[in-house]
Amino acid sequence: MATANGAEARRPHVTAEHFAPALKREGRLLLQLGIGKPAIARAMLQAEDHGTTVEEELLASREIDEAIYFEALAEKLGLDFMPWIDPARVQDVVGLDTQLAQPEVLRVHHATRPPVTVIVPSIAQLDAVAALLARRPSLRNTLAVSTPTAVRAAAWKAGSLRRVSATTRALFEAAPLHSARITFWGKQGFYTGIFVCALMVAALMLPFISLLLLHIVLTLFYLANFAVRLHACGCVFMQGKTGTQAQTPAQSQAEPQRPAEPPPVYTVLVALYRERSVAAQLLAALDRLDWPRSRLDIKLICEEDDEETIAALRDVPLGPEYEIVLVPVHLPRTKPKALSYALPGVRGQFVTVYDAEDRPHPGQLREAHAAFLAAPANVICLQAPLIITNARRSWLSALFALEYAGLFRGLLPMLSLTGMPLPLGGTSNHFRTAELREIGGWDPYNMTEDADLGMRLHRLGYRSRVIYKPTFEEAPSTLSIWLGQRTRWFKGWLQTWLVLMRRPGRLGREMGWPAFAVFQVLIAGMLLSALSHPVIIGFLVYLAWVMIAGGTHVEGWLAFWLFVGDTLNIFGSYAVFVALGFSRMGRGEKAAVGWRWILVPGYWLIMSLAAWRALLELRTDPFSWNKTPHMPVEDAE
Repeated sequence: MATANGAEARRPHVTAEHFAPALKREGRLLLQLGIGKPAIARAMLQAEDHGTTVEEELLASREIDEAIYFEALAEKLGLDFMPWIDPARVQDVVGLDTQLAQPEVLRVHHATRPPVTVIVPSIAQLDAVAALLARRPSLRNTLAVSTPTAVRAAAWKAGSLRRVSATTRALFEAAPLHSARITFWGKQGFYTGIFVCALMVAALMLPFISLLLLHIVLTLFYLANFAVRLHACGCVFMQGKTGTQAQTPAQSQAEPQRPAEPPPVYTVLVALYRERSVAAQLLAALDRLDWPRSRLDIKLICEEDDEETIAALRDVPLGPEYEIVLVPVHLPRTKPKALSYALPGVRGQFVTVYDAEDRPHPGQLREAHAAFLAAPANVICLQAPLIITNARRSWLSALFALEYAGLFRGLLPMLSLTGMPLPLGGTSNHFRTAELREIGGWDPYNMTEDADLGMRLHRLGYRSRVIYKPTFEEAPSTLSIWLGQRTRWFKGWLQTWLVLMRRPGRLGREMGWPAFAVFQVLIAGMLLSALSHPVIIGFLVYLAWVMIAGGTHVEGWLAFWLFVGDTLNIFGSYAVFVALGFSRMGRGEKAAVGWRWILVPGYWLIMSLAAWRALLELRTDPFSWNKTPHMPVEDAE
């Protein structure tokens, strides 16, 4: 957590004359309310540093209680104070959602008397409101004072049903081609049926030729996927030779140069569902973020019926930067729907997403902010690396750690440097809020909303880059949990590919044909590689037998070259998977993985099982969210 008295420590001898007139006036008014001089002095220093008000800093510091403070303002104005607002008495009118981000005024209706206008006055507005009341004393009967927290809570609840319905429909209605709400769009289902029928007929009528063509196509896709990762591995090697190697977790501890301008409001979104066990760990990690509390807007987004998680969060004394947002029960019950539901209440100029089990580096927001300021305006997303800390727990978590090291610290930086689209991770991506809203936010129906959003923003002309301060999390360590999570991911990647391929020609023109080709390799190539992995191994065994028995005739030579291609694809892919992951790991991470890298063939086979399960679920249950359970960290490595 940022040091509360950092500004005071840097300037211990500042006198009152140093401050701007507005800050001095605010300090005098707060002194009249009975707030102590030391607290006001500290808040004035912080307000000057952060570009805020003394009032905001005092409320953020917890040195004054919000309810007591606004009750004192109400008493000063001679108005009633409402510590709680009944949402049933608030009408869901046009403009209600503006109060989610900037709570200032709310109309509260009553059955037997005129409505009351609830205001949230600031100390700077006190004289103006008092003057208005002096001119129009009758207003005292229709005005009351409340807190920002109470106004936001009432506004969230009063508009909840309309808002959640709009959330699930917004992207589909605004840009239906970009939504996964319909699995097969237009003629996609027809063409898919024709293709499958043609394959079946060809397999019956021309089995040898059909298998040969299928083999060649799968080999080419597999080879392209292998080539992209080999190139990423080569980039890592060249960076090491030239001394420009991407940062390791240890190297990323250095603080970025802080911008001279005051920090903007930064929003943190965390979607939680059945996360009681990690609630305390999450809050501790968020409390360590190095960002002024007065400039932080943390939204803990919970399903309305998840009583255990909500109770666990409310059992902890939350600072004023925290807000619990309750999402009404409404299908689909997905993480992207929860994030999109909270988007209207985002106060920050920048917004980031974390998962419930995440432990982000305290300096990650600082690095992201500095990177946004240095980047062109069309860079609207930054991806931080995810590092697995429980590699020792099982062979699955070890290989998961190896996979993540290669992906987030090898492949994605290479794609970023070359201006290619990034299939984002589901956490630790940072956005410019205005542009995120402009492109429609997250798709509530996509199971990998992260990859979908990364591709969509690229096709719309925006770009993504990577930063280096990591987020630490734990991988599934049992097969059932790992398989459920990976099935959901494969289902989402299938959805993403189908969504983007609704109009391939248009997509190629929008993304650019090189990026279009990379998209095919990253998504289609990965899907085909996973689905066909057992088939390629079968081909490899069959071709070995054919060559042993077939001699040197033409078919034998064809079998030989296909055998070479399959061998390169299978064993080369294993080797690149291991090499790319290990090249990005520190010594401790490599020791945690240990000898278990030799189990990569088994890891790829269960990935194939997950891919086939996803293919079936896409047809039978496309919008079910396989929840990954989380437990607190015991022995982070």
